[in-house]
Amino acid sequence: MSQTSLKQKKKNEAGMRYSKESLEAEKRRDSEKSGVRLNSQGSQELPVTNTDSRGNLVRGQWSRTSRSPSTRAPSADEPRSRNTSIKLPNSSTTSRTSSTSPSQHEASPPRPQPSAHPSQSRPNTPPRSSNTRDLRQPTPPETQPSSRRNTKTYDNLEPWNQGQGREVRESRDSPSRDYGRTCDDTRSHSQSREWKSYAQRRVLYPASMQLDSDCLSEMQQARQQEEDDDEEAYWSSVRTLYEKIPSCSRPRPPKPKNAITIAVSSRALFNMVDDLKIYEQEGLEKYMEYQLTNENVILTPGPAFRFVKALQHVNSRLRDLYPDEQDLFDIVLMTNNHAQVGVRLINSVNHYGLLIDRFCLTGGKSPIGYLKAYLTNLYLSSDSEKVQEAIQEGIASATMYDGAKDMAYCDTQLRVAFDGDAVLFSDESEHTGKEHGLDKFFQHETMFENKPLAQGPLKGFLEDLGRLQKKFYAKDERLLCPIRTYLVTARSAASSGARVLKTLRRWGLEIDEALFLAGAPKGPILLKIRPHIFFDDQMFHIEGAQKCGTIAAHVPYGIHQKCNN
Repeated sequence: MSQTSLKQKKKNEAGMRYSKESLEAEKRRDSEKSGVRLNSQGSQELPVTNTDSRGNLVRGQWSRTSRSPSTRAPSADEPRSRNTSIKLPNSSTTSRTSSTSPSQHEASPPRPQPSAHPSQSRPNTPPRSSNTRDLRQPTPPETQPSSRRNTKTYDNLEPWNQGQGREVRESRDSPSRDYGRTCDDTRSHSQSREWKSYAQRRVLYPASMQLDSDCLSEMQQARQQEEDDDEEAYWSSVRTLYEKIPSCSRPRPPKPKNAITIAVSSRALFNMVDDLKIYEQEGLEKYMEYQLTNENVILTPGPAFRFVKALQHVNSRLRDLYPDEQDLFDIVLMTNNHAQVGVRLINSVNHYGLLIDRFCLTGGKSPIGYLKAYLTNLYLSSDSEKVQEAIQEGIASATMYDGAKDMAYCDTQLRVAFDGDAVLFSDESEHTGKEHGLDKFFQHETMFENKPLAQGPLKGFLEDLGRLQKKFYAKDERLLCPIRTYLVTARSAASSGARVLKTLRRWGLEIDEALFLAGAPKGPILLKIRPHIFFDDQMFHIEGAQKCGTIAAHVPYGIHQKCNN
């Protein structure tokens, strides 16, 4: 090889060494400016990252003095901020730097760096040498006044939002999805699903809401149609069932203000002699226990039972002639029994087919106070003390005494027999007979023949019977009238009978049969009549009627009651 070529080769090697050294020095200067250290072999070291007291990476910190990051280039003497985050240069940048010449590298302008906080910079610290390695630990940043513990910084949110928007658009444009899925897909995942009222959803989705309402209305109409069909089928089956059952219609009771109210005690309607013995001998508790034990045992008929049955027959005949008639007999069961006994009484009433709808169970208290409240026209009881109390209250009352059990009574006609004085009439004439004898009595009646007698306690009940009789007479039913009244008196027709008949005429009442016995016993006459009830004020005639098997009712009114007491 020639000497010239050797010299040229050495010159080129010296230039290459110079250029390599200059490049390495330039790299160290750039790395110190950019926060990247080079080791002794010339390789790059990772930049020192700034962390806070919890080890979190601090980057992009704002200046305390100004609210915007500083963009000026730092000077060579200005210390570098520890909170500034520097990105590592990639491999392409390193390769370009190594291939550039020193002159080109020096001509390149410096890159701007963000300014650090004044509190975190050290003005008195000299710049670090490129040959020394800084092994000091980074100083933690000062605590800011506003807490950043609950604040999260999210970078690069635009791509995610754009992707979400694309999904929303795709879901809206998809025609194959139904209304429910479209609503779920169009909701933003960044927000929680909030409940919206029907009005709000109707504003947002009017067409879908209209579709839903139409579907609901069709479903409701179909359901209503099914219910109507089921109900119609049910009532048709019930109608068919009741058509097959024989008629057992129960006539409606009359209104109390128009009816003739007959109050009957439980011991007058049914035979409760054995029950009364248990009450008197063992007390109330045993009596109630006995009634509860035997509530399904039907009671036998009492003294007023046939009379009540005859009253119901009159009502039936009146309803046949006058379907809307309200002037009827209304039976009320009035008793001082406890309500626990009511079940047995109801069972017995229903067993015999008695039309008794109103009950009054006073639980040991006297029922007399309820008689006026029930608008009672006649009170029948087996307790003489209660009857006497009702008479003093001005209510027509009588004590019931049973007759013969085997006597046959007329089932198609109500027969009621009355005594005259102290029953239908007042006891005025009897006062004269007791004080002055029979002769003075006959003279007094003849003298006052045209003067009507004063009314007695049963005068009102006779008026009620006469009013109902006239309803049958109006329909030409006189001979077939289901009511027949009797006057059975000890008066003599020749001496004192005229005043009685004229008094009835003055009152506007008609008596079907008048029997003047002139002091003879009444038992044989009553046996012939066989009335359902006979009213008299003297126990002598009541006992005579009982011996003949007649059901009698004692009216405790007049002078004879005072004499007996």
